[in-house]
Amino acid sequence: MNIVLTIVLTVQMLSALAMIGLILVQHGKGADMGAAFGSGGSGSLFGASGSANFLSRTTAVLATVFFVCTLALAYFGNLRSPSAGSVLEGAAVVAPTVTEAAPAPAVAASGVGQIPSK
Repeated sequence: MNIVLTIVLTVQMLSALAMIGLILVQHGKGADMGAAFGSGGSGSLFGASGSANFLSRTTAVLATVFFVCTLALAYFGNLRSPSAGSVLEGAAVVAPTVTEAAPAPAVAASGVGQIPSK
């Protein structure tokens, strides 16, 4: 079970890093205006609009993998054995021991610190 958790966690981390990289590489919506007027958009590797489709679909696939890995980690992390009870059931109950109290300090005969009587 520990191997499965390690594999799922590794896949989740790799998909998250790949998703971050793909999102940073993608152009914003305003970058399409320059390609419409012929500023080198057709000279790219994927063509004028091919890279947007490729990168957005790859990002969607990686997001799905990340989401599935997150659900799997939540499921495996929530599994408990049927015999497991409360955490407090396993704790030992220790009653505090009563020790003899120290004798009270004697009040001085001079009356200092005493409440005056009326």
